[in-house]
Amino acid sequence: METQVTFDCLNNGKSIEVPVGTSLEEAYAKTGLQMKYGPVGVKVNNKVEPMHYCLYRPKQVEYLDMTSPAGVRAYTRTLFFILCKAVSDLFPKGSVVIDIPVSNGYYCNLKMGRKVTPEDAAALRARMQQIIDDDIPIVHHEELTEKAISLFKKLGANSKAKLLETLGTLYTTYYDLDGYMDYFYGALLPHTGMVTLFDLVPYYDGLLLRIPSTKDPSQLGELTRQDKMFEIFKEHHRWQNILGIGTVGAFNSAIQQGMASNIVHVSEALQEKKIARIADMIAERPGVRMVLIAGPSSSGKTTTCKRLSIQLLTNGIRPVQISLDDYFVDRERTPRDEKGDYDYECLHALDLELINKQFKALFRGEEVELPRYNFQTGHSEKSGNKLRLRPRDILVVEGIHALNPELTAQIPEEQKFRVYASALTTILLDTHNYIPTTDNRLLRRIIRDVKYRGCSARDTIHRWPSVRAGENKWIFPYQENADAMFNTAMIYELAVIRTQAEPALEQVPENCEEYAEAYRLRKFLRYITPLPFDALPPTSLLREFLGGSSFSY
Repeated sequence: METQVTFDCLNNGKSIEVPVGTSLEEAYAKTGLQMKYGPVGVKVNNKVEPMHYCLYRPKQVEYLDMTSPAGVRAYTRTLFFILCKAVSDLFPKGSVVIDIPVSNGYYCNLKMGRKVTPEDAAALRARMQQIIDDDIPIVHHEELTEKAISLFKKLGANSKAKLLETLGTLYTTYYDLDGYMDYFYGALLPHTGMVTLFDLVPYYDGLLLRIPSTKDPSQLGELTRQDKMFEIFKEHHRWQNILGIGTVGAFNSAIQQGMASNIVHVSEALQEKKIARIADMIAERPGVRMVLIAGPSSSGKTTTCKRLSIQLLTNGIRPVQISLDDYFVDRERTPRDEKGDYDYECLHALDLELINKQFKALFRGEEVELPRYNFQTGHSEKSGNKLRLRPRDILVVEGIHALNPELTAQIPEEQKFRVYASALTTILLDTHNYIPTTDNRLLRRIIRDVKYRGCSARDTIHRWPSVRAGENKWIFPYQENADAMFNTAMIYELAVIRTQAEPALEQVPENCEEYAEAYRLRKFLRYITPLPFDALPPTSLLREFLGGSSFSY
């Protein structure tokens, strides 16, 4: 019998021999690596695995630090576990919901029958730090699912029990921290002492769990106010209460009970009502001449623009849509990024002088000829499309930079109404497992790119980090400038997305870097009971990505 096993370390290109059964945490010492912010995770044959993963056969291994998305997820889940343990220790009759990603942290709803005080936050923070200082092992258990369900029911963790009941798996993995049991749908760190930095502070009526910055893990993420974003999340929680569905387990159970049609129709109606309210807000401001709609990739800006335009018409306002894509500067004038490539995400890839000149002329009642950008030649051309605004006309301008003050710096503020659209996933897997909003948008984009842009899921996953970097630089800093925020995500949409995304994700080959993300998304989607997309109405915003819309794009 072999007593040694070899693994190939991608971090330094070395082949390293260790005893059979060695964990990758133990094997790290043999690599000679000195990771400043890690390791906090590991990829094995292009799948993210926990650090306690043991080697029995040759593998390809890459250690991950806090600058990697998978590493951040493992670190953050471990912090969630430590917080839940601290709540159990200090407030045994209370509970905590890991709820909203906001202000570069996570809003946690502490339920204890009274108002949360700063002293509560301080006590919990101190208890969390003690758990970290004690460097307690986080023990991994694999159990028959029916036994895990029974365990969580006894512990009063009903949302976890319901999720596992609807999942249909034979075995379930859960974790034990000094006698406190919990379930998480991804890897955790092997012991609490690996957590080096966090904070817990009062936030609205609950707590904000702060985590390290991905740019500089030695510092906490900047504590920015996101009042409007927070309120949108809260609004959607109120909508979910109407449906009686706040977690995936509850959603799956409702679908299995034949409530799919009702869930779809109520979700769509609530979304349309919100759009109508935004149109009413615009109509109530007689000085507004321009509606600016911004949002990150795959947030549904285009359909939002079309549906809002219809609601404006019901208010006696004629919307005139203009695309910022026609205002790109000639290619040779386009800024370049740090790699020397053309940076079309940059604000200054647009002709700001022409935008302001033409918009001001339109508001004076003058006629202008709109430009047209030729993407083949990389040059701006005359379109022959001349436009003059009538008294009840409003420009509706959609684009990623629409909320950036520099875009329309020469237009008086009273003439502008700003709308921020984003897909903010508000349903939780269970009360301790949130669903990242970026996953929702990435899945939308994968489906759209496969269907309409000739791009594979692998291509889309490969480009996603640069898309996210552009959003962080050019979109997210301006989202609180919005006069209205619109959440384009719906409670049922991941169930529909599953049926469309899984086949595309399965095409990503195992021997490429993008496989890890494709595998993670496939694994996540299996938690959700699928719905056929023909159940959607033709005006649904989701049809922008899935097809079959009554709108033309």
